[in-house]
Amino acid sequence: MENTRQQKIAKQIQKDIAEILLKEYREALLGVLVTVTTVRMSVDLSYAKVYISIFPYEKSKAVLEKISGESRTIRGLLGKRMRNQVKSIPELQFFLDDSLEYIENIEGLLNK
Repeated sequence: MENTRQQKIAKQIQKDIAEILLKEYREALLGVLVTVTTVRMSVDLSYAKVYISIFPYEKSKAVLEKISGESRTIRGLLGKRMRNQVKSIPELQFFLDDSLEYIENIEGLLNK
């Protein structure tokens, strides 16, 4: 169970990372829709698990590897945005949120 502080920081990180990916990495992610779906914070606010959804799903592995490789740069840009709100910027770990593909698979099975 997350406390209120964790939830507030997670929501702000989610918003800021989405803006960073949209503005700073637009050319690198050309033709791919990337959505930050959830951010989960550790209790001490030093780690953030960032779940992203990627469309089309076929390019998800390559895009996830590219974003994970740029996590230090993204953390630096995040630090510039959040420097007055938190004492230290959390380490970022990116994970693929495949819930949409799971839903499509279930719907396909139900329609058969």
